[in-house]
Amino acid sequence: MMFPTESYTQQLDRWPQAGRVIMAQFDAESIIVYQAYRPAIGNFAAQNGYFGGPFKLTRMTWIKPNFLWMMYRSGWATKAGQEVVLAIRLQRTAFEQILAQAVHSSFNAALCDTRETWKQAVEDSDVRLQWDPDHDPQGKKVERRAIQLGLRGDFIAKYAREWILDIQDISGFVAEQRGHAIAGDYDRLLLPTENVYPVANGDTAVRLGLSTSQ
Repeated sequence: MMFPTESYTQQLDRWPQAGRVIMAQFDAESIIVYQAYRPAIGNFAAQNGYFGGPFKLTRMTWIKPNFLWMMYRSGWATKAGQEVVLAIRLQRTAFEQILAQAVHSSFNAALCDTRETWKQAVEDSDVRLQWDPDHDPQGKKVERRAIQLGLRGDFIAKYAREWILDIQDISGFVAEQRGHAIAGDYDRLLLPTENVYPVANGDTAVRLGLSTSQ
């Protein structure tokens, strides 16, 4: 396994229970993000260390640094077209570039002066940002919000070929933990160790809408 793991109950004790925070596993050089694909795309990426083959650079792709958010979206790798879960170790400098260019998918008057200004920002940026309710291992909503980032244009091209340090198919790990999640056996449920990701640039943190107490 490419990442350290820890029981869900141990991590829950230190995680923020509410707010917009980026939960992730990271070090000084990299951050892990997750995606789930059909086997043709997922297997190619895991075997070659980049996205190619049937992967389409013309379609927006969404990355998620929060493991449980990926599990909710993929149904713990049981949804059609999301059977192969990938852990992608991304250059941290690249992730910072992605955050710096991110524009919210919907208009937020608190973060953008006018709807027209927001529309122009969306048109000019290759990165979309969404904050969605995070979920517990059984799929129940929690107060904390989870981030996902959509890439297109130059950013998806760089992501697919230049910014990735490693890709691992973790579908087997997901399958092993699925039963614990469904049963609510949280002491035995192992997850990648995650903490609040610190966004160093103050302007970026404000534009993302991060909670100030992170």
